[in-house]
Amino acid sequence: MTPATSPTTLRVGTRASALARAQSGQVAARLEQALGRPVQLVDVTTEGDVSRASLAALGGTGVFVSALRDALLRGDVDVAVHSLKDLPTAPAQGIALAAVPVREDPRDVAVARDGLTLAELPTGSRVGTGAPRRVAQLRALGIGLDLVDVRGNVDTRIGKVRSGQLDAVVLARAGLARLERLDEISEVLDPLQVLPAAGQGALAVECRADDELVDAVRQALDDPRTRACVTTERTLLAVLEAGCAAPVGALAEVAEGEQGEELWLRAVASSTDGAVAVRRSASGPTTDPEALGRALAEEMIADGAADLIDIRPIASSK
Repeated sequence: MTPATSPTTLRVGTRASALARAQSGQVAARLEQALGRPVQLVDVTTEGDVSRASLAALGGTGVFVSALRDALLRGDVDVAVHSLKDLPTAPAQGIALAAVPVREDPRDVAVARDGLTLAELPTGSRVGTGAPRRVAQLRALGIGLDLVDVRGNVDTRIGKVRSGQLDAVVLARAGLARLERLDEISEVLDPLQVLPAAGQGALAVECRADDELVDAVRQALDDPRTRACVTTERTLLAVLEAGCAAPVGALAEVAEGEQGEELWLRAVASSTDGAVAVRRSASGPTTDPEALGRALAEEMIADGAADLIDIRPIASSK
């Protein structure tokens, strides 16, 4: 008898941080189960991992993605897993977005000293974030926070609160959920006040476009509702010509409308000082998410949104 051939190992490219490996590990486990193949995580170092400059100074777009895509195109890995909010909105030649799995809660959260909410912190409290989007919206709240640029992984940022260097940090809830650290959250921020980044809480699973693996990964992992939501958010971002580090927030959700399920999209474009913002919402069919994102972006541009998009490095409020 001819011995059975062992299935080849599927190599999943990931950034090396604890959070990236946690979310890539979840994807790997589902692929292993669905495809019946052993799966191995392969660490890839990106520009965003090496540089300590602010996201605004780096330009934001692609700094956590390009090295993973290069590894995919070279054949060093078979699949690449990203936080979807880090993906540039322009298509990548030779690469397919094979799957967008079910999204985690996309909201932002605060981790603050003594379990306080942001509004409970004294005026002048130092709050860390690396995102111009968060800075603009937090300044617009008018609660007197001193917003400080901070980079690093979850442990580094929360560590600055525990050590007293900062009074609070603002993070994505999804990351803490994937790290099983939800008990450290002091406050979940209402999207009515602070809209998340386009694609926040969602993952992107990419393959080489000519690889037969694309269909298998899509069938195993893709969630059509999540894909529709992030597609309309990212279309809005693209039409606004705003990168992932721009002061733009967007959140789409599937809701029950008069004609069945529909997409409800909310978005905001702000000046970095939070003094001026264009905030709009719209709804449309789940079958054409691009049209909804494009229409709302064009409405926002007509109201002056493009003039507000500015990604200068974050300066302290003081």
